[in-house]
Amino acid sequence: MIERLWYGLRDSLRLWLAPERMRAEGTTPDYRFSLANERTFLAWVRTALALVAGGLAVDQFLTGMRPAPRTAIAVVLLAGGALCAVRAVNHWLRTERAMRRGEDLPLSRFPVLLALGTAVTALAVVAGVVLGELGR
Repeated sequence: MIERLWYGLRDSLRLWLAPERMRAEGTTPDYRFSLANERTFLAWVRTALALVAGGLAVDQFLTGMRPAPRTAIAVVLLAGGALCAVRAVNHWLRTERAMRRGEDLPLSRFPVLLALGTAVTALAVVAGVVLGELGR
């Protein structure tokens, strides 16, 4: 099982670094589907950038909050942005490969995890702001 996982990861990384290899995967889909997949990729990258910007904003502008929780929230947002960017590439690759092979599109739990993580982080920021205001 570990060997299969390793080879799958290795093959995916090869496609990340040499996308021309994708042409060996099945047949070329209608270009409109590939372009839609690319737009989805760009939306995930924008989401990643927004998470990074949110992490920087929490660190720089919520100065009324204690340093430890402020730093923790900022790090969670920054790590979420990095994870979201990596996930964007992986999802684009898996979707493009599935389209070329005529397979079902890949399913992912990531959107749910991202939404829940964002909600929990937002509630932590609200709590920090409220408690910061009450502590003044």
